[in-house]
Amino acid sequence: MTEPRSEPVTVQILGKEYRVACPEDERNALIASASLLDRRMKEIRDGGKVVGGDRIAVMAALNIAHELLALKRQNAGLDQRMRALQERVDSALQHERSTDS
Repeated sequence: MTEPRSEPVTVQILGKEYRVACPEDERNALIASASLLDRRMKEIRDGGKVVGGDRIAVMAALNIAHELLALKRQNAGLDQRMRALQERVDSALQHERSTDS
């Protein structure tokens, strides 16, 4: 099995260019991710409360990580509700089959 071919992709974040090796099929996702990070870092910088590229990057990363974890918790709750609903449907179908017999 061959590994996907990686090509360097140049992205710009907070006015600096970065070359990142990336499989071709993940190129669009990388560009979208860099664009999101760039927007978030600019928002933090323009807010004026955080100074310095490293601090801005850390704050942006913390904000994005917080949102990711919140979405994962929300998704886990939806998964639980879907399983409960599936069990109710299965139980109702089983009950209906047993009364039809």
